[in-house]
This record gives sequence, C-alpha cells and structure tokens, in this order.
Amino acid sequence: MTADTNPNAAPSLELGLIGNCRISALVDGDGCIVWGCFPRLDGDPVFSALVNGTRPEAGFFAIDLLDVVAREQYYLRNSAILCTELTDRAGNRLRITDFAPRFSQYDRRFRPLMLIRRLEAVEGSPTVRVRLRPHSGHGSASPRITQGSNHLRFVGDDHVLRLTTDVPLTHVLQEQPFLLDGERTLVLGPDESLTASPDSTGRDFLAQTRNYWLGWCRSLAVPFEWQSQVIRAAITLKLSTFDDTGAMVAATTTSIPEAADSGRNWDYRFCWLRDAWFTVHALNRLGATGTLERYLYYIINLVIAAPDADLRLQPMYGLGGERDLAEREAAALAGYRGHGPVRIGNDAWRQVQHDVYGSVVLAATHAFFDQRLAHPGDVALYRRLVPVGERAVELHDQPDAGIWEYRGRTAVHTHSAVMCWAACDRLARIARHLGLEDDATGWQAHADHIHEQVCARAWDAGRNTFTADLDGNGALDASLLLLNELGFLAADDPRFVGTVEAVERELRRGDHLLRYAAPDDFGDPQNAFNVCTFWFIDALHAIGRHEEARRLFENLLACCSRLGMLSEDLDPDSGEMWGNFPQTYSMVGLIHSALRLSCSWEERT
Repeated sequence: MTADTNPNAAPSLELGLIGNCRISALVDGDGCIVWGCFPRLDGDPVFSALVNGTRPEAGFFAIDLLDVVAREQYYLRNSAILCTELTDRAGNRLRITDFAPRFSQYDRRFRPLMLIRRLEAVEGSPTVRVRLRPHSGHGSASPRITQGSNHLRFVGDDHVLRLTTDVPLTHVLQEQPFLLDGERTLVLGPDESLTASPDSTGRDFLAQTRNYWLGWCRSLAVPFEWQSQVIRAAITLKLSTFDDTGAMVAATTTSIPEAADSGRNWDYRFCWLRDAWFTVHALNRLGATGTLERYLYYIINLVIAAPDADLRLQPMYGLGGERDLAEREAAALAGYRGHGPVRIGNDAWRQVQHDVYGSVVLAATHAFFDQRLAHPGDVALYRRLVPVGERAVELHDQPDAGIWEYRGRTAVHTHSAVMCWAACDRLARIARHLGLEDDATGWQAHADHIHEQVCARAWDAGRNTFTADLDGNGALDASLLLLNELGFLAADDPRFVGTVEAVERELRRGDHLLRYAAPDDFGDPQNAFNVCTFWFIDALHAIGRHEEARRLFENLLACCSRLGMLSEDLDPDSGEMWGNFPQTYSMVGLIHSALRLSCSWEERT
C-alpha cells in the first residue's frame, strides 16, 4: 500500500497500471489518470498529462477529494484492479477502484476499449469533483462534447469516447463538487450504449475481471521467495501484450527521459523483437504459455511478410506488424516535468541490428521443446525459421547499431555476433530434435565457426575479458554478462568470470550498473539501466557470489515503485526512477533473478 501526502509534488513514476491487453492507463497517487492511449496501446494518448509539463490543463481524468490530506494506493490481491483511497481533513474517506474489463464471454476473451472507475464513500460523506479532460492529436486538440440522456460524448478527430455514468452529468460538465453517499460508477469507452445501468455494469465487470486475474495468477509457477513481487511483475508483463496480434510493447509510455535534460526521450510503445523474446521467456518459465503461442503467431507473420528475398528483419515493429514507425515530435506536449521533446514513433526501426535473428529463433525454440503448448513446433515451423538462421550466418561478422541502438556509429558488436551464434545453435538442436540430422550437422558447423570467431576477435587476454566489439577499441558493455545465460560460455569458464569482474570494475556505480560508460550520441551516460543490474545479479550468482547477488537483488527490489514496478533507468545516487514506465525489460529481469536466487519450495515446505 502506498501513501503520499504531497499534493504539490512534481509528476513522478509512482503510478499504478491498469489495462486489459488492448488498452492501458496509468493512475497517480491522487487517483488521476495521467496517461492512456486509444484505441490501442500505441494509439493517440487521450490522457497525456504525464508528459505535458508540471501543471497540465488537460489530458487527464481526475477524481478529486476536496481538502485531501492522506492517500493510499494498492492493487486488489493478484489482479490488475487498482484502488486509491483518499482521506480529507474531516476524516471522510473515498475509495476509487479502477480497472479495464477482461474476462471470458461467449467463448472468447472480452477486452473492450473501456476504463471503469467506481467511487465509494468508505467513511463519512466525502465531497468529490470529477474532471474529465481528454484531448486528441497528441495534445493539440480538445474534443467536441455532446450530451445524451445518461452520457457524454467526446468527439475527437479520429475517435469518439463515451462516458456513461450515474454521476449527474451537470456535475461532470461543470466540474462541480458534489456530496458522495454510497457508490457511483463512471464507464469510459466506445460510443456504444450500455446494456445495463452503470452501477450493475461496473459491479458485474469488476467481479468477472477479478476472477479472471485470480485464475491467471493461480496458474503461475512462482518461486518460493518474493512471490508477491514476481506476481506483480508477471501481471505487468501481461498488460504489456497486445492480444489481437500477439505483439508486446517495450513500455506503456513514450518520452520519459532516461535522465533529466538528456534528450534521451524515446517512444517505447512498439514491439522490439529482442525485448519480446526476453518477455516470453520469462512468462513461459512462470507457466504463462499462452503469451508465447500468440507471440509466435506474431513473429512468424513478420517473417512471412518480410519484403526482401533475403529476409531483412527490423529490430522493432508496430503492434499490427507495421514497418514504418517514422519518428516525429508532438509539439503540443511539454514533456515529463518539462523535459522534452515528446516523440511519437521511433526511428530505431530503420537501424540494422543483427541480434534480432537470434531473438526470433530463441523465442521459437520453446515451441519445439515445451510439451505444454497446444501447437508444438514441427518441421513446417522449422522451415519458416531456416531463412532467419541463414541471415544470422551471413551477418554475424558485419557491423550494426547493436543492442543499445547507437545512432551515430556502427561496429561488429559482440552481443550481435553471439546472438547469431545462438540462432545457429538452437536451430541445430531443433533439427536434431526433429530427426533432421544433416541439417543439425550444418547448423552446428555454423555455430562452431561463429563461436571461434567471437572467441578469437573479442577476447582481450591482457585484460582477461571479452570486449563489446570484435576487433574493437576494448570498450565493455553490460550485454557481455549474458554470455552464460545464452549458453555461449559455461559459468565456471575463467573467461566468463574474468568478463564479469571486468564489467563490474568499469560499469558498476554503487549497487547499480550502467549499460556502457563510453560517451555516445548524447554524451556520457548518467543513470543505471535496471535490467543490466539484474543481469549482473544473475552473473554474480552464476560464478558463486551468492550472498552478494541476493543483497543486490533485495536492494533493487527496494527501488521499485511502491506498487512494485520499475522503469527503464535509475539514478544510482538518489534511487529515483527515470525512463519509460513500466519497462518490460526491467520486470523480466526481476522475474529471472527471483527464479534463480530463491530457495526451493522443498527447502521451506
């Protein structure tokens, strides 16, 4: 449960996430929706106050308790249903229950473009004000408002939202305070009539949505320790998926800067093949196999739709498989705490990143060996992956922008080469599993060749470490910590131990890790990259430094938001979160580390 009694605080990432795998929204500690896109996760931010300066006049959905003095926020157990409790100076208490409906109906998943807010007077008779100020055109336009008998319509350029409520419409239109006795419901959704009253709709959808999440969480195979943190991370990852196609966003937001005034403001509401592989791997380890199956559908369609005969995969795509994600600035939005620009789209789609071929094969490998899946991998799926592996062979020693998406330089990055090795290594295993021995032999030969090249050209014997580039300048980056995770080196290989120690010396800042230390297109990196700290924790555990790994893990858990989520970056001195939020990479890292570090159920039960 969270508490926050500073109503004048600048915008922060102490936010709650609600959603239904079609849309999502972020709610601050005052119960105000400050971020939310329609009609899907990467759509126009109808609510964008989070990235519009410190005192935005629109782009939010506020439920104000007058004269508020205390705030608490929590999730209903094992769910994506968020409760905000506000108490005024006289002791009157208001509870706001926020959720996006998600449950089974008519033998299919019901996940409408709908946010539901239920208001309840928990103690006394609180005085409440509703301020609903959506906008469109990425903050550039206000919708036209029309009124019906029991609803308001907000007509934007590209979409229409309807608010159906049992709060008097006059109070909503005039933002007029009113005395709340009992309960009220606000349903914001498509321009369609409800088939029941707002109250009964809210009660019914709340009960069914809670049952859905309780059932989903019940199926998770969680570690013995840190169960609540892992479950919250898993729900957060689930809310980052787009059910309709199987894609998943790297984060819910755009343009939360990696550090103040850094210019490192990026739109993360797209599907990076790299991030998605880490996500499906984490959820699959927890038993959430449905996400993997839908993502396989997504990536195979990308492979089929690739326009080039030689299969050139982009590092990222839109949620519907869109290829052109041209980057532009939303001039009407001032930025998070005024740190602009706010970018829509991401020009990283134009980059060449060769690790994507390994990411696709690694994600698909699960389908051939996980017998829980309804549709296990077969020869037909293997044949779809063969061109991916062939590209990995061709490109493993060619320069690219790398995992960190450098905009101003290219190199033959060690991580990219290792991921190309992983593509060949896993295809050899898959072919062998399918009884295709000649194919397996060929893929293994390619894997062995790439392995030899990396070991010869990226190993610095004098410093006892692998370096970030093949034949490079000796710089290090945190992706080298994955050499054991990917199976490239054994944990007890002296070269891996030496690499972990070298990365620690160069990139560790207190209890956190930078992704790299060398200046890039935007200057010197300032803040730690959370998933890199998790990679470091995992590497320490692998080489036997177990107690230190646990201490660093507990420390990073303490840096989570009070609702248990992490952004992309962290100020290593203050512990303040920066970067897009919540970041799937970071939540994946939490899950992986918890699974590795936890004692077994047998030890404690």
